[in-house]
This record gives sequence, structure tokens and C-alpha cells, in this order.
Amino acid sequence: MAATDRRRFLSSSTAALGATAFASFAQGATEASSAVGGSASRRGNPIAVSTYSFWRFKEDSKLSIETCIDEAARMGFDAVEILQMQMESEDPAYLQRLKQRAFINGLSLCGLSTHQGFLSPDATVRQKNIDHTNNAIEIAYALGIPTMRVNTGRWGTSKDFDELMANRGIEPRLEGYTDDDGFKWVIDSLEKCLPTAEKCGVTLGLENHWGLGLTPEGVLRIIQAIDSPWLRCTLDTGNFLEDPYDRLEVLAPEAVFVQAKTYYGGGVWYSLDLDYKRIAEILRRHKFHGYISLEFEGNEAWQSAIPQSLAVLRSAFGGA
Repeated sequence: MAATDRRRFLSSSTAALGATAFASFAQGATEASSAVGGSASRRGNPIAVSTYSFWRFKEDSKLSIETCIDEAARMGFDAVEILQMQMESEDPAYLQRLKQRAFINGLSLCGLSTHQGFLSPDATVRQKNIDHTNNAIEIAYALGIPTMRVNTGRWGTSKDFDELMANRGIEPRLEGYTDDDGFKWVIDSLEKCLPTAEKCGVTLGLENHWGLGLTPEGVLRIIQAIDSPWLRCTLDTGNFLEDPYDRLEVLAPEAVFVQAKTYYGGGVWYSLDLDYKRIAEILRRHKFHGYISLEFEGNEAWQSAIPQSLAVLRSAFGGA
């Protein structure tokens, strides 16, 4: 073959190989991109369990946080949410032992669930709860927990929690005061907690709970009035006793954490028949990819009910 013909042959062969390689690369990149995009839109949510699921305020069931962490790992959860009232201490050494226990078990500590009551005309009472909430934020920071559940608190006109539940979470206002008064107290109090939340990098999640958080409109009124990225919503699937799906849909865009209730053995206070595949679809529409934390609130033994609950949540939120 002449030198000129050889050069022409090599040139055309190299070009053809280059074109083939580029086409193959482009096809692979497109497929990879589609796969990444598809997996991102379909990836499952990590499933956590609240230590409350083991206790449920039953006198004979208050397990240690360490035991809850061990059991959560054994059952196959991804993370643990800690109920502050269940903790034995706030001592730094205790907190670091909990963090190490989770690490050794391959679990994240993903949430801290706290109680506070800002719904009071007494400024001293509100300040006590502000101080309590700021201290809890510091505890979350020490544990490496990125989000903390907060509440508005209740009016306190019910005799006890059992009476409140018998009245489906509804209670009279304090005599002489209005909801507008209450919203002002709650908003002013939460605003005093935000500097600590921002400093510690702990996102507060206002739960649709009782008091002024009983309705999605109440939760949104507070979140929108404060208008801070450090206050969003902890969405509890079991706290809307009527029209739960429509109400969950309203709050889903603000959700940074989801607590998912189950009621095996019948609820401690009430039972809901929740369709978790439907709830998962709602959350996917709003691009929620965060933690789903089990709050088992039934009367069945936790040893059997919690694994059943995990299977339900994995099936609903596990992706496709």
C-alpha cells in the first residue's frame, strides 16, 4: 500500500473509531444520567424509629435509650429519633455515649423530640420554656442531631391528656384570651429560639400537634409569620384525626421530618387506619426525601409491633 493511501486509511479509520467511541460514550452518559435522575426521583426514604415507640408512656416499658438503639439496629432501622423525656441525663458524657452507641451500631441519630408550652399569658412561664427549648437545641447539637421537634403547647384547660384525647385534641381557650393572643405568644417565643438553632445548625420542626398546631392552618400561620429556614414542619401522620390526607398535603411542602404512627393491638388513645402508600405518594409529589420516623402507639408488645411497622414503612417509602 502506498504511503499516501496508508495515511488516508489510518486517518479515516481513526475518525470512524473516534465517532464510534464518542457515540458509545454519549449513549452511556445519557443512560447514566437517566439512571441517576430516575434513582433520585424514586429513591426511598431512610426509616428511623423513635425511642417513644418502645415506651409509649407505659409504666412498665421505659427502656433505656441505649437499649432502644441496640434494638433499632437489630431490627434493621436506619436511624433513631430520641424522645428527650426518655433520656436519663443531660450530662455531656452520657450524650457522647449515646452518640458512640449509635455509631457503633451503624445508625444515625436523626431527630430529638421535645415538649414545650408557649401557650401561656405568663411571660415567666414562656421564658422558662424558651430556656428549656434552647437547652434542648444544644443537646441536639452535642448528639449530632440535625432537627428537633417543637410544639406550640396547649391551653391547659383539659383535666389531663386522657381528657384531651377523649375530646379529639380540642380544648377550650383560657378564659379572657383569644387564639390571636396565643399565636403572638408562640411566635414571639419561637423567634427567641432561632438564634440558638442557627448557631447549632439544628432545624426546628413545628409539629402538627395539639394546641395551636391542631390544624395545618395553625402550623402554617406560625411558620409563615416567622419566615426562617430554621423553622419548618415536623409532619405527624397520626395527629390529624379527620381528613388526614388532605391536611398532610397542605403541610408537606414545609416538612423536614416525618413521624409515622402505627397502632397494632389498638391505639393507646385512639387508632387510625392510615394508608402509607398514599402518604408516600403525597410526600414524593412534594419531593420529600428525608427521614420517616416510626412512632408506634399501639397496645401490642413492641417486640412484634415495631418489626411489623418497619415492614409497612419500607414497603411504602422504599422507592421503586
